[in-house]
Amino acid sequence: MTAIWSLYARYNRLANETLYSACAGLSEAEYCRDLGAFFGSVRGTLNHLLVGDTIWMTRFEGSSSPSTGLDAILFDEFEALREARGRMDRRIELFFSTLPTGFEGGSVHYVNNSGFPSEDPLEVLLPHFFNHQTHHRAQVGTLLSQLGRRPPVLDLHRVLRPDPTTPSGRPEQARHDRSRETSA
Repeated sequence: MTAIWSLYARYNRLANETLYSACAGLSEAEYCRDLGAFFGSVRGTLNHLLVGDTIWMTRFEGSSSPSTGLDAILFDEFEALREARGRMDRRIELFFSTLPTGFEGGSVHYVNNSGFPSEDPLEVLLPHFFNHQTHHRAQVGTLLSQLGRRPPVLDLHRVLRPDPTTPSGRPEQARHDRSRETSA
């Protein structure tokens, strides 16, 4: 079962890279404009994702993370946030590629952001972790649309296999496959 979490972690990284590329062209005013989303703006929503991922990864790794508030702006500047996002995504990918056997059968004890002691099974928390990211990436897609920008395609199968005409689904593999065919 650990292979699915590793796959979701890879998708998460690739989807975030795609989303951040789509957001890179926003002006500062567009990036910060409150459009009425849960966390207001593209900046607020992207920061919230990093806040949530930091909290959950710390819990998954057996530690605790002080609450900064779910609406904290960890990074005002887009490029600084993008760099932090990349570091987090590498952390997530490494963690989920090396899960110990039986990890999913455990539970996590933690104090939630309202200060209440909680315990939840990982069979619920792991899907929540990845679903939370997907939920808020979709919100950023909507915000991009509201700003008159084209949101990226973030469907899991198209992010993992952007070129369905190749066995690997990856465009670079298609070039490799074609070069092997012409050299044979």
